[in-house]
Amino acid sequence: MSPARPPHVLLAPDKFKGSLTAPEAARHLAAGLRRADPGTAVTELPVADGGDGTVDAAVAAGFRRREALVAGPLGAPVRAAFAVRGDTAVVEMAEASGLRRLPGGRPEPLRAGTRGTGELLRAALDAGARRIVLGVGGSASTDGGAGMLAALGARLLDDRDRPLPPGGGALPDLARVDLSGLDPRLAWTDLVLASDVDNPLLGEKGAAAVYAPQKGAGHAEVARLESGLARLAEAVGAAVGPSAAGAADLPGAGAAGGTGYAALAALGAVHRPGIATLLEVLGFDRALEEATLVVTGEGSLDAQTLHGKAPLGVAAAADRRGVPVVAVCGRCTLTGAQLEAAGFLRVYALTALQPDPARSMEDAGPLLELVGEALARDLAAG
Repeated sequence: MSPARPPHVLLAPDKFKGSLTAPEAARHLAAGLRRADPGTAVTELPVADGGDGTVDAAVAAGFRRREALVAGPLGAPVRAAFAVRGDTAVVEMAEASGLRRLPGGRPEPLRAGTRGTGELLRAALDAGARRIVLGVGGSASTDGGAGMLAALGARLLDDRDRPLPPGGGALPDLARVDLSGLDPRLAWTDLVLASDVDNPLLGEKGAAAVYAPQKGAGHAEVARLESGLARLAEAVGAAVGPSAAGAADLPGAGAAGGTGYAALAALGAVHRPGIATLLEVLGFDRALEEATLVVTGEGSLDAQTLHGKAPLGVAAAADRRGVPVVAVCGRCTLTGAQLEAAGFLRVYALTALQPDPARSMEDAGPLLELVGEALARDLAAG
């Protein structure tokens, strides 16, 4: 009979939105664990699923943080980060074209664009990347990735051969797309579209109908955006040829206001689930080799968690290796049966320590340290 392995805890939380980044959450948990039991081995590997915090997670895993001055959603310059390790880069769309980049947080559903995302991709190419993981969560626009294509050298023209203004609201006036000027380096670059959104580009489950209202679009604006995306699909299809046929119906084409479509149809990207892609890039399987327990989590464990969010992906990956998983969160609205089906052995919610939601968010760091101490005690008790 082989001796029991000494405890080795792998901390793999996502961000606690509004309170802590994923690396900060991991650090606080580690501090509590080590304070309660200095002998417990702890590895910190914060994770992300392609949305806000993806670059932070990559940097915490050993990637080098790089920055570039790019266009924000409405064109004003913003300093955005991406991450590089060897010839692999991680680009987070939200850094350049995310909702959090909107001036004053005011939505602009017709004007917001994705030019900055294309500029970030170009910066990654300049840094020597030959494999780029593009995380597309948290976008502010519904321009079908038109701005991204323009930043990479494409020309989107109206019926008088004038460049189209930025934003999805201009797309109904699109006459043709010229892709001959696309950055040639894209041809030998592996581009991975990391997204857990599997919506098509058009229709009742498409980018405009489902997600544009979340970005401030009313009924008439949704209709205009839908019309524009349909026109973009026609124009890109004409420019690319038969290989673009059906791209609008591919899973992920509707991601990030249709940016997924532009990446798939015009840039040759491959769509993969966000969390699975990021776990691979971050080296999660290697970190699992020594782990006897995985701790994951996010600000809220709820119904959205069950649709491919980071904690669910972590639990699935750990389960394949037979490593038990517990979750930490700010609050939990899932039932015991749902938690068990998701693969969580136990859940530690900050609301159990501080019922006031505002106080819980404000004091998330110290509360996570208390959770770390409780984890250490539970490990010691078996």
